[in-house]
Amino acid sequence: MATKTPETRAKPINLRIREDVRNLIDRAAKLRGKTRSDFMIDAAYRAAEDTLLDQALVKVDADSYRHYLAILDRPPSGEGFDRLMNAPKPWQK
Repeated sequence: MATKTPETRAKPINLRIREDVRNLIDRAAKLRGKTRSDFMIDAAYRAAEDTLLDQALVKVDADSYRHYLAILDRPPSGEGFDRLMNAPKPWQK
């Protein structure tokens, strides 16, 4: 049996939330087949990752940057784009 080190042992976090928020979380967790704690941990983990990824800085040389901007400035085209633009719109039915 593996023993947990202090770094891998789960530690409690106490939260105070309104009852309506807790009920909403419980409903969503039940739909996902998760406990309230697991649901909240997953949601908080995803939000933390998104926040950190939003802070990522990518550095490139000047030529690569100009090339990237040129691609972004090109008008969209191609078979996929044409198919998308000609697809029936749900609000036009």
